[in-house]
Parts: sequence; structure tokens; C-alpha cells
Amino acid sequence: MPDGLSVTMAGESDIPLILRFTKDLAAYERLPDECVATEEKIRATLFGENPAAEVLIARLDGVPVGFALFFHSYSTFLAQRGIYLEDFFVDPAARGKGVGFRLLSDLARIAVERDCARLEWAVLDWNDLAIDFYRRVGATPMDGWTTFRLAGESLHSVAGESNA
Repeated sequence: MPDGLSVTMAGESDIPLILRFTKDLAAYERLPDECVATEEKIRATLFGENPAAEVLIARLDGVPVGFALFFHSYSTFLAQRGIYLEDFFVDPAARGKGVGFRLLSDLARIAVERDCARLEWAVLDWNDLAIDFYRRVGATPMDGWTTFRLAGESLHSVAGESNA
């Protein structure tokens, strides 16, 4: 690991940085039009009364180069919390320098300290670089599972509401 690499928990002053990394991730995942996050929404949802998630920021020689946004999940089978890694991004120029591993390592340490049973995340099928990295660190894919999502009109329809 580089000497100048540090990882810290994000604070409210990091909101513009979190938004930038989120937009960079959306562009990398070929989904820029789906990213409608704003600084105001990030402030309300991550630093408001009831934070929905937490964020780690990686800095290399003081320069922000990556982030990991995560929240707690729960396993009824284990009767134990877990951590779900929602967003994970390292600037392309900082890749291959130990930043991704350090973020994942610090997140794993948080999971262990909080007595979580597991750390989970999803990865796009085409993202071979990420999949190779995850396999190298010992992560295993959850074959046999398909992720489903209700959003937009479908979410409102199932909730018995019209999407106004």
C-alpha cells in the first residue's frame, strides 16, 4: 500500500465529493442519465436526522481518489446484521495502487468490529476488471440468485398508488 493512502469516514464537508464520485461511477457504469442525486438530497439522506448510509473516502497524498458507500443489511437465517456495499469507485488514475483493496479492507474491518456476519455487494456482469479484483480478494459470486427491483411506476402501482 502506498504510504500516502488514507481512508476516513465522510463528513458533511465531503458532500460535493460524494456527488462527484457518484456521478463518476454512474458514467463508468454507462448509466449517467439514471444519476439524479443532488447535494441537497445527499445532505438529507446521509447527514440528516436518520442517515440511510455511511461513506468511506480514500485519499492518496491528500487527494480524494475513491469512495465506498454502505449500509447495514440483516440476515434472518443468521439473526445477524451484515453490510451491503452499494457504491464502490476508484478514480481510473488511482487504480492498481492499492486504493480499492484498502477501501474494501477498511469496510471489512468495520463489518467485523460491528459483529456483522457478511459483507455483500452487486457487480455488473460486464465489469470483468471488478469481478477479477473481487475474486482475487476471496469474494465469491452468489450464483443462483437474481436481483429484482421495483421502481418508478411499478413501485407506486404495487403500493396501490398512482405515480403523480
